[in-house]
Amino acid sequence: MSSPRGGRLDSRGLSSPPSGRIETAPHANWSWKLLPAAGVSLSAFFFFGLQLHAVGAPLLAASLIAAVLIDRELGKDLVLIGVGIAIVSTTNVKADVSWPSFIRIGVVLGLAVLVPFLLDRFVYRRKVIRFPWRSREKKTRLEIAYLFAVPLLGYLILPFYFIRSGAYLNWPPLEDGGELLRFFIGVNAVGTWDELFFICTALVLLRRHFPLWQANILQAVIFVSFLWELGYQAWGPLLTAPFALLQGYLFAKTRSLGYVLAVHLLFDALVFLAIVHARNPDWAPIFFLY
Repeated sequence: MSSPRGGRLDSRGLSSPPSGRIETAPHANWSWKLLPAAGVSLSAFFFFGLQLHAVGAPLLAASLIAAVLIDRELGKDLVLIGVGIAIVSTTNVKADVSWPSFIRIGVVLGLAVLVPFLLDRFVYRRKVIRFPWRSREKKTRLEIAYLFAVPLLGYLILPFYFIRSGAYLNWPPLEDGGELLRFFIGVNAVGTWDELFFICTALVLLRRHFPLWQANILQAVIFVSFLWELGYQAWGPLLTAPFALLQGYLFAKTRSLGYVLAVHLLFDALVFLAIVHARNPDWAPIFFLY
C-alpha cells in the first residue's frame, strides 16, 4: 500500500519514504510508550555505564515485553535497538589497541549495526533503517560554519578534558607505529559506528513513536553510556551528552549521514591528537596551552 507522498505504508500507516527522510508519526508528548523506551535506554546505562549486566539484562527484557504489550510496532522497533545493545554488551569495549581486542571489538560493533539492519529488511520486510549519505537540501551557512568550528572547539576543549581529568589514562599507552595506526583506525571506526547505530538506527526508530526531543534524549542515554565504557569518564558526560544530542538534532535537520559523520570525524581527529599528546607529549606538540 502506498502513501500519498509515494512511500510504502506499514500496518499502522507509517510511511517509509524513499528519500531518506526520518519517518515519523503523529504522537502525544507523553504516553505510556515512554516507559518501555526509557527502560531500553536505561538498560544501556546499566550494561555500559555501571557494568551491571545482572540489572541491564532483565531490565531490557522486561522493557521489550512491555513495549510489545503496549504497542506492537513500538515493540518491533525497540527489539531492533535492544538487539544492538545486547550484542555490544557481550564484550568489553574499553579502548584497547592490541590485535585481539581490535578484531573482537570491530566484529561485535559491526554485528550490532548489521543484525538490526538485516532484521528490518528481511524479517520485518521494510526499509526503516537506512543510511542516507546526503540530502537534497543545501546546507545552511550555520551548518557549514559549524564544520569549521568543530576542530577549533576540539582543539580548545579536548586536551583540557583529557589531561586535567586524567581520562587519557583510560586509553592504552602507544608504544610504536603499529599501535598508533590501530588507534587512529579504531577512533575513526568507532566514530563511524556511533553514527550508524545511535543516530541512523536508534534515533530513527525512536522518531517513529516520539517527538524529536524525547527520541533524542533516549538515544543520547545509550550513546553516552557506551562512550563512558569506552573511556570518556570523569566529567566526560558533560562533553559527550551535548555532543550526542547535537548529532541527533543535526541528523534530524539535515537527513544526511555524510554531514553528521563529517562533524564526528573532525571532532575525533582532535580526540586522537589530544590522547596521543597526553600519552606522548613529544609526538604531537601542537597543543601549546596544555
